[in-house]
Amino acid sequence: MLDAKPKAGIITTGLLMGLVLSSLDQTIVSTAMPTVVKGLGGLPLYSWVFAIYMLVSTITMPIYGKLADLFGRKRMYLMGLFLFLLGSVLCGLAGTMRELIVFRGIQGLGAGALMPIAMTIVGDIYPPEKRGRFMGLFGAVFAICSILGPMLGGLIVEHISWGWIFYVNLPIGMAAFYLIAVSLKESKSDEKRSIDWLGAITLSGAIGSILLALVLGGNEQGQGAGAKLAWDSPEIVVLFCMGAILLALFIWIETQAKEPIIPLQLFGIRAIAFGNMAGFFMSAGMFGAIVYIPLFVQGVIGGSSSITGYILTPLMLSTIITSTAGGRLMSRLTFRMILIPSLALMAVGFFFLSQLTVDTSRFQIVMIMIITGLGMGAVYPALGTAAQSAVDSRSRGVATSSSQFFRSMGGTIGVSVLGSLLSQRMAAGLTELNSKLGASFSPEQLQHYTNPQVLLDSNASSLLPQEVILGLRHVYSEALAYVFLAGLVFVGLGLVASFFLGNARLIPKPASTFAKKTSNV
Repeated sequence: MLDAKPKAGIITTGLLMGLVLSSLDQTIVSTAMPTVVKGLGGLPLYSWVFAIYMLVSTITMPIYGKLADLFGRKRMYLMGLFLFLLGSVLCGLAGTMRELIVFRGIQGLGAGALMPIAMTIVGDIYPPEKRGRFMGLFGAVFAICSILGPMLGGLIVEHISWGWIFYVNLPIGMAAFYLIAVSLKESKSDEKRSIDWLGAITLSGAIGSILLALVLGGNEQGQGAGAKLAWDSPEIVVLFCMGAILLALFIWIETQAKEPIIPLQLFGIRAIAFGNMAGFFMSAGMFGAIVYIPLFVQGVIGGSSSITGYILTPLMLSTIITSTAGGRLMSRLTFRMILIPSLALMAVGFFFLSQLTVDTSRFQIVMIMIITGLGMGAVYPALGTAAQSAVDSRSRGVATSSSQFFRSMGGTIGVSVLGSLLSQRMAAGLTELNSKLGASFSPEQLQHYTNPQVLLDSNASSLLPQEVILGLRHVYSEALAYVFLAGLVFVGLGLVASFFLGNARLIPKPASTFAKKTSNV
């Protein structure tokens, strides 16, 4: 049990600093990676710098959640923070791209603990009537970091060196470590609880195989180490089959284990089962906006990287507004009453995204960003709070981490599916364009000119007739319309799932155990 009431404010500050670390890391690294590649080489390995971090952090989330329930939140959170900082130091010292990939794996090993256990600690130290407000605050901090990350990464690379995109984690992380270590007191239990090692191994193998298949697959053209494999290639099929077999084995093991890594009884609770489903599909759609809107701005309407950042800013700012407001509303409304209008508004935003064309103005895109962001903001805090409010303190860690895990999986799978759809629609569009042009360009030439940076390069553009440039922009626009339409389907599925959450709400009384189901509709 946690004894934190006298120092709750200090603990929350430490947790928010840890959240800043995990939130800033991805966006800072994304901005700086071109410079890193220039310094270390290894361009074919570029995507693995992100993929290994994603793989390891996603796999370890539910494991950390269970270990936090078994051995204490403080111990597991500090262990994760230490591994994250160790990985940060090693990343800054990396001399080759392969070293950087290994060290990013260590970073991801720590990152898997930061978000879910932080949310669990908030659930432990604050009563239900205050919990939603702080969950909303966490969501707002996450959105702010998403805005500041690219800007900070650019400044560090330009004025210092790329290694400092990792070293900047140290002062923040060490301060967070100190605050949590000194302020968070946890009473020790003499009860001996076993670890489900077989469950942890099979879950890691299953999720690792599936995510690896999604990272490597994609039907992209090309050769060499950086090329992706076709979805029906033997390697991808084997990985998916291995993942399915290990997942089935994991489910069987969990039915036999004394202390399962993910208690299957959790999914008998409506707020958790349908909340995780809603989070999975919402994340799959959300990443469609975050990942592919910059592609539209640069490849279709011809905006620079800086313009792309300005257009994404309203998305994050509007997210902050509803994240904060949603947190305050949790003590008054059921989770379903917060999620349904939020996801409906997000779906409206995605519908408008699917209608974007080459004639769309930047002002129109900004307005669509505001609508979409207002829909996004309240969803994550509501889902996380719903999961941890449905169980008692003994299972709060695994419930919270399972919510985060399904959202992370949804984002990963969503990006992969939408990316594959984009590749297919682009290929079809380029074939049709070349037919209209009388096959005056090879498919490889057109593929080269669909790179947004090439389209924005005045020297490269001058080599092509205006009708070709316009044709390429239309190909981009039509392909991305399908991507956003698919994102709308994902968000719609999340909306449907949210209708089945029942009347679960954040109320000022002890939460039920996970074996007790929430009230019916």
